[in-house]
Amino acid sequence: MKRIIFFIGLLSINVAFVFSQKQKTTKTEQKVFIDVQKTSIDSTLQDILVDIDTVKAWLEQIELDLSLKNRYKIYQTENIYNLIKLDTKTGRIYQLQWSLDSKTAEGTWTINGQDLTYGNGYGSGSFELYPTKNMYQFILLDKTDGRTWHVQWGIGDNNRWIKRIY
Repeated sequence: MKRIIFFIGLLSINVAFVFSQKQKTTKTEQKVFIDVQKTSIDSTLQDILVDIDTVKAWLEQIELDLSLKNRYKIYQTENIYNLIKLDTKTGRIYQLQWSLDSKTAEGTWTINGQDLTYGNGYGSGSFELYPTKNMYQFILLDKTDGRTWHVQWGIGDNNRWIKRIY
């Protein structure tokens, strides 16, 4: 009888030891599983961030492509040899003169060489020129905020200018 009690006691100690070992192994396994899960989540998040950066680069390229297309516009004047070239992104304006006669000068003269966006360029199409009843006068409109300028082209530097209308 003593032997049976002794064996039962020894067996219960063994069983307790096995359960405690098994429980520790389970916690270790859980920790490993959580670490694997965390690594998997971190890897997935990293993949998502890479995908976001890729899409962002594509969008920047598309925006650049769109801003380069239709950036410049040519406006006719009543003088058949003079045209006005507008950079619709910055508001810069140039007078273009062409000729069929080789003795007459062809060229480009700056009416406004200043970037009128103040660093807030919204892309091509922000600026538009509108002719007036006077063939030498145009109105420049910033379509993003409504600012306007009085623009004059002409023959000679003193006849080309731009002035803000408040």
